Amino acid sequence: MNDSDIIVGIDLGTTNSEIAAFYDNKVQIIASGNSQMLPSCVGISKGGELLMGAPARNQQLLYPELTVRSIKRKMGSDEKVVLGERSFSPPEISAFILRELAEWAGKRLGSPVKKAVISVPAYFSDAQRNATRQAGELAGLETVRILNEPTAASLAYGYGTEERRTVMIYDLGGGTFDVSIVTMENDVTEVLASQGDNRLGGDDFDQLLVDRFVDQFQEEHGIDLKNDHAAALSRLWQTAESAKKKLSFEPFAMIREEALANTGGKPLHLEMEISRGEFEEMIRPLVESTLDCVARAMGDAGKKAGDLDAILLVGGSTRIPFVSQAIKERTGLTPCHDIHPDLCVALGAGVLASRLSGHDVERVLVDVSPYSFGPSYLGERDGMPYPHCYHPVIRANTALPVTRTEKYYTSFPYQKEVHINIYQGEDPDALKNIPVGDFQVKGLTTGEEPNMVLCEMSLDIDGILKVTAIEKATGKSKQITIDNALKPMSKGEIATARKRLEEMYESRSEALESLLDTLESETAEDETETGSNVIQFPKLGEKKGGVDSEKVAAGNAAQHKKTEWENECDEAGALMDRSRGLLNSMHDEDKEEAIDLHEQIESAMTVNDSGMLKEACEELKELLFFVEGK
Repeated sequence: MNDSDIIVGIDLGTTNSEIAAFYDNKVQIIASGNSQMLPSCVGISKGGELLMGAPARNQQLLYPELTVRSIKRKMGSDEKVVLGERSFSPPEISAFILRELAEWAGKRLGSPVKKAVISVPAYFSDAQRNATRQAGELAGLETVRILNEPTAASLAYGYGTEERRTVMIYDLGGGTFDVSIVTMENDVTEVLASQGDNRLGGDDFDQLLVDRFVDQFQEEHGIDLKNDHAAALSRLWQTAESAKKKLSFEPFAMIREEALANTGGKPLHLEMEISRGEFEEMIRPLVESTLDCVARAMGDAGKKAGDLDAILLVGGSTRIPFVSQAIKERTGLTPCHDIHPDLCVALGAGVLASRLSGHDVERVLVDVSPYSFGPSYLGERDGMPYPHCYHPVIRANTALPVTRTEKYYTSFPYQKEVHINIYQGEDPDALKNIPVGDFQVKGLTTGEEPNMVLCEMSLDIDGILKVTAIEKATGKSKQITIDNALKPMSKGEIATARKRLEEMYESRSEALESLLDTLESETAEDETETGSNVIQFPKLGEKKGGVDSEKVAAGNAAQHKKTEWENECDEAGALMDRSRGLLNSMHDEDKEEAIDLHEQIESAMTVNDSGMLKEACEELKELLFFVEGK
């Protein structure tokens, strides 16, 4: 291929931007080092150096007057952006971002990039589209096509085929929300209706968490951080973003921020826990407002849920499980989320760019789990207690690798152990599914109240399933690794396994009956003695004394195990928090070095490089030693 034939696809986003191209026989996101996303942030350092992406974003906390973000919202306007002593138009700022992405691609492809397909929101005006083209021209790129983001998402998911399809694209990003109903046939996409809110996104979710932290701090210490505590609020914003992401994978997030304020020379700290359920209740009104937009868009398009062939999720905020759950409850359809929501628009632009370059590309290929996996639990069936209820933790057609978490409770007071059986299948009766492994967790903390046990399941692209049971109160855990979890069992193996389970079930009938008698007697001595007879634990929502409707799920991303690696990451996070608290007192050179080390630490955590993480942390510790001693 000639250099002139290279065409890339670019998602010029509000929060992050990405670039994709056809190489190694498929459309892929082009990364710089370990970063697939470039923060849409541009700045100028104190020394006059141009800063792009993460360095610019990190600088914003210290020098907001030298940094600009979310320039996409100003495209098409005459508003000027001032950085230091210079002013720039929105297309000029966007051109910096496009130029940086083009350089990423040029290094990876081995040739300079001169042509691009650039995506824009469906609601962009002619002025905004022209400003985008101008940004491309300023960056040295020929914009061969301006592509609507809903169309790009559809292409990434493979809906640009000969068959006519009606698709909803639900796009919830960091700063904006929009929903589009489109029909696609061949390369022709018609947007039937669009609705949205340019001021609703993940940033608003972060604000709700920050408000919660501020209220808690004021309740404990009597100080309102919203008054003259800008540095503390900046730290809480970062903490809120991290907590939001963690709650997409785990049922709880621990918040620890030291020295947010002081009184009488004494530093005041914040330490609290946010549950998945609390977070969902916080964001519920905002999510429901997006569903109102969905209803209006469907009405404008003259469509009903039954007319849709698919619902596609776009934007990082759609990784929050509650969002997809709410969409399913409102429409009755399960949204597609097998492509990274932050990357699918860039991938779709890459698909079109590849076609324009002459490559025959139908869709982005992803690895998905062909099966569902989950544990059995003690629940109810036909109004009677049944120890073999089943609910998938990892569902079929989920993109790999994946980590999911559900929470369960012990069956009765003073229970010392749980026996966990893992199955593959869809039937709510575990005995009708395929057993893939089991293990036992002993030495649980005993007490009157039900004990929460988290069941975390991780499945990688090689078919290795890891199941971890974690006692919430203590962090005590045990893990089983199941190789070849994706390999189907033969009919003979299935028959044998089911027969074995039926025999196990019959042999446990007397134990179960004894357990139920024990529960009725409510005597702690007898309950303690029957602890070893229990082989399942009740599922979420069935704990004694009330109903807990909270359901825990996780999205596609890095795995979150209670391991030495996670402890290292926690320590690194605490070290960075300590460093951020000292940034305002550092000299410029020390600040720059600290920010650079923050980036190295974040990169190491992203790629799970323990050696890199330890080295960067040691350097940061050494820097802080000298800073604190000055």
